[in-house]
Amino acid sequence: MLHLRVIAPSDRSGEVADLLAADPGVTHLVVLPGAARQPAGDYLTCDVVRESADGVLRKLQELGVEAHGAIAADDVELTLSAAADKAAHDAPGRGEDAVVWDEIAVKTGEQTALSGTFLALIMVATMIAGIGVLLDQPILIVGAMVVGPEFGPLAALSVALLRRNWGVVGRSVQALAVGFVAAMLVTVLSTWALTAAGLVDRGTLLAPRPLTDFIWRPDALSWVVGLLAGIAGMLSLTSKKSGALVGVLISVTTVPAAANVAVATAYGVWHEAAGSALQLVINLSAIVLAGLATLAVLRLSWWQVRQRAAGHPISGR
Repeated sequence: MLHLRVIAPSDRSGEVADLLAADPGVTHLVVLPGAARQPAGDYLTCDVVRESADGVLRKLQELGVEAHGAIAADDVELTLSAAADKAAHDAPGRGEDAVVWDEIAVKTGEQTALSGTFLALIMVATMIAGIGVLLDQPILIVGAMVVGPEFGPLAALSVALLRRNWGVVGRSVQALAVGFVAAMLVTVLSTWALTAAGLVDRGTLLAPRPLTDFIWRPDALSWVVGLLAGIAGMLSLTSKKSGALVGVLISVTTVPAAANVAVATAYGVWHEAAGSALQLVINLSAIVLAGLATLAVLRLSWWQVRQRAAGHPISGR
């Protein structure tokens, strides 16, 4: 359930209140005339079940509340109310499967910023993975996958492509491109530094690495894993089941592939660098495509739920 706080211009407050009161998924509606000062207007609060939240937010924006007032929403962790139980029962669909598109857009859009923290995390993750590649240590590879922040911009890219938000598309691509290039350059330098310190050498890379050589040997399963990870990652974001996201992060070879590109480049082992680069492209592309397809299916399924609830026939059925 979400708690909505709405500031509506006084001349539209009645229409907003009627809209909220008419939705079966809305409850605990309170209207305080003239209570808002900045921006000026009436203050309305209510609770709305997640399965109705997207439709309610869309209708409020259609009324111009976003442009002339304000809309804010917070998760409600605990509600003890017979009225809330009735709203959950009357609203179509299931709250666990509901997608609040504005929430997802904001959540993923925040992760497209090319911040110092993002660059630091992806650099550190790639350097850790570079050491893991050289030592043939899966534990270091897994650790680097968890540290890597790249799934945020990838998820934002999928959402932005579906909603045709080209500004977010550009920022996501920029964050990924600059982040990975910077991380690989730093990893090349760190590899040279470790070599100068006598901790590793070219022979370390060329030695048999049965536990991690899959990183630079992409195959059809690389696509399969990337697609499955993209589906699981997007479902974890849209359903608020963040625990599944950790599993996604350690199932795709993005940061490790970038690290292998850097390490192989540092030692001039070009066939490994090329294979790792292909692995990186495959995984990035598969995650975005799977995320986009997952979002499209979710949008279609919720459109069908709304059509059935409104009593409209669904074409093709």
